[in-house]
Amino acid sequence: MIATIDLYERIPRILRLDISGRPIDWVSWRGAVCLYAREIVVWTLGDPVLHVRGGHSRFDGTQSSIDIHSIIACDGKVMPSTKGIPPLTNQALFGRDRNVCLYCGGNFPDSGLTRDHIVPTSRGGSDMWDNCVSACKRCNHHKGNRLAHESGMELLALPYVPNFAEYLALINSGRILGDQMDFLRKSFGANSRLLH
Repeated sequence: MIATIDLYERIPRILRLDISGRPIDWVSWRGAVCLYAREIVVWTLGDPVLHVRGGHSRFDGTQSSIDIHSIIACDGKVMPSTKGIPPLTNQALFGRDRNVCLYCGGNFPDSGLTRDHIVPTSRGGSDMWDNCVSACKRCNHHKGNRLAHESGMELLALPYVPNFAEYLALINSGRILGDQMDFLRKSFGANSRLLH
């Protein structure tokens, strides 16, 4: 039984869209099964990534089964084209900046990076996408409570607010199937670092 659970944990998450084709979120394979069973899935893209067998019918003994596709569009309310600003998390921020310290240019694992506020919060800066960059611990410590030019530093790139498709790619980085990334990439902003 443990081996089966481990196998299912490696199954990629499913990209959920609204009926108009706008990305909404990632769902687990179990969540996708529920959406299929409730007959909410109205169309799919991509290849099936999992074949799930259910119970047997008490009437004729046939076993139910569902093929889970990598991208599913669900019936219901159409999401507005501007879903709002995605939540700022370190995982998404470091992904946006490609795990590069935007002061020294070094490439670091997540554990070697910090969130730096271009205008420090103690000086009125906000904790928002357009005021935050990835910085290594050394550069963040050196900059401290100052503006970059006050500490003799320069930003290597300007921060930007990712759109929702970019955000979904950032929070599921490394586990996105090719067809899912191709679908999301079509909605990335022109200044997205994920295009390069």
